[in-house]
Amino acid sequence: MTETEKTELTGMTPEELAAYVKEQGWPEFRAKQIFSWIHKGADIPEMTNLPASVRETLLQRAAVRTVKIMTERVSALDGTVKFLFALRDGNCVEGVLMRYKYGCTLCISTQVGCRMGCTFCASTLEGCIRNLTAGEMLGEILCANRYLQPEDKKISHVVLMGSGEPLDNYDQVMKFLRLLREENGIHLSLRNVSLSTCGIVPKMYALADENLPVTLSVSLHAPNDEIRRKTMPVAKVYTIDEILDACRNYITKTGRRVIFEYALVKDLNCDAVHAEELAKRLRGMQCHVNLIPLNEVKERGLKGVSETDVKRFTEMLEARHISVTRRREMGDDIEGACGQLRRKTILKRKETADE
Repeated sequence: MTETEKTELTGMTPEELAAYVKEQGWPEFRAKQIFSWIHKGADIPEMTNLPASVRETLLQRAAVRTVKIMTERVSALDGTVKFLFALRDGNCVEGVLMRYKYGCTLCISTQVGCRMGCTFCASTLEGCIRNLTAGEMLGEILCANRYLQPEDKKISHVVLMGSGEPLDNYDQVMKFLRLLREENGIHLSLRNVSLSTCGIVPKMYALADENLPVTLSVSLHAPNDEIRRKTMPVAKVYTIDEILDACRNYITKTGRRVIFEYALVKDLNCDAVHAEELAKRLRGMQCHVNLIPLNEVKERGLKGVSETDVKRFTEMLEARHISVTRRREMGDDIEGACGQLRRKTILKRKETADE
């Protein structure tokens, strides 16, 4: 049996793992043992409280560490780590480990690539190859936890802001979130999880009904639909008013404020008139604006703004009583923005294949 043919156990719920254990004819309590080991990031030989016969069967039939660190780059500026994760089928995705005073945050990918087509993002240049499974998303965290073991640290916060649109992979993302909070697993509070969407309105309403207290982060990037349609194809399907209505519903259902991501693009959305219009739209809403100086993608031709422009835009929103911060830039020297390292790896593979 090849590795890709083996049963992936990492994404199984306790109930699914119990059913698998029962199929093998093992005692019921083995499921809890295996689940605990998986969420510690252990390989099968490391599951020392399992009989040798059980481990041997698992080695032959099952896969647990289906995500591996393929490449890591450590920023000399701030210690941020950019991971390129290898998947069983030969694909790869990115993750970014950021260290803060309050703990370690991992930005994970939810898809191999992305089909949303936002013009300021490198992740979408090759389109979406496939969705990640809940187990693969969990595997990104398990890899990072294993990486942090020498420091006696673990991931305490997770952001679903890497490659892919989380709400375009809705079922697996919801399963992943529920796995995160399992008591016998990683047991991470979902209040420490942020999910970013470009604004798939029906799924935003569905998320509000899931009773999962994650922070909803919306990639807005424009004060009106005309500007938004220039950089985000999803804007041709859902208007800003529809997105904001879905956000208000989320706030009502969960009691949690919504974060609006706003990438400042030169000559597009960064002038005083844009700040004024954005403030009018958001006034009275329980929200926060996260301003992002654009990470330039050379294939797109969009340009970032100066620090003076960022400061002026921030001050204009503050003067209009909108909660706002400038996103702290991390990992600039290691291509920290999502999609850049994966794309470089893909292009290098193509060049090698053509030689």
